[in-house]
Amino acid sequence: MSVAKDNNPKRVTVHTLENMALKNEKISMITAYDYSMAKLVDAAGIDVILVGDSAANVMAGYETTLPITLDEMIYHAASVVRGVSRALVVVDMPFGSYQGNSKMALQSAIRIMKETSANAIKLEGGQEVIESISRILSAGIPVMGHLGLTPQSINKFGTYAVRATTNDEAERVLADAKALEEAGCFALVLEKIPAELAKRIADELTIPVIGIGAGGHTDGQVLVLHDMLGITQDFSPRYLRRYLSLGDEILSAVRQYSADVKSGDFPNEREQY
Repeated sequence: MSVAKDNNPKRVTVHTLENMALKNEKISMITAYDYSMAKLVDAAGIDVILVGDSAANVMAGYETTLPITLDEMIYHAASVVRGVSRALVVVDMPFGSYQGNSKMALQSAIRIMKETSANAIKLEGGQEVIESISRILSAGIPVMGHLGLTPQSINKFGTYAVRATTNDEAERVLADAKALEEAGCFALVLEKIPAELAKRIADELTIPVIGIGAGGHTDGQVLVLHDMLGITQDFSPRYLRRYLSLGDEILSAVRQYSADVKSGDFPNEREQY
């Protein structure tokens, strides 16, 4: 049975997410980096699309997220926005566009909003980036926070291991989470921290808390699209559930296409004018 497409879907806003969290309705969030994928993801009913700086890894082949530039993030975000009619689109601020300089942070955030028509930005860090967050919020730009494993700080930590496993670090993450909420962030991503700590943070905060590798007691979940679809095949953390093995299917399809071309089977008489 086919389902009629809603040509005027109700847009998800930051207030929508707040209401969902109040009603204990889970928030679904996933990454996208281009028009075609964003259009599919949006049609599937995802609540939040994150144009993640993980584009550096899955789209450009870099080992870390650090090399991707503000211009490149704007390109990806603008492409995504053109494919979306319902989901809230959040854009990662890349490394170097906000750390240590709140004026630069505001300029970067304004560029993202003006040049992409996205709905919000996300940045990593706690109390050390509060000044940048406050300045961005003063321009009316919604901000999503990100704590726990913060990939832009990989050179500081030297590993992608689970964060906040000690009492001291757990208390710092909790304090940072409260500081981000107090500063005015509309939501918070917690990455790769113990489930018990994530539950405590979600219970003590009023803003939506979205987890990735942070257990099932948060207000929502986020995954990288290419990981979830099995396009990336060399990345298998415990928290990742693969819903497809699309990498294998693409490989098989392209091999078959190549074979059909070489054998003369493609195109056949029905496939020509």
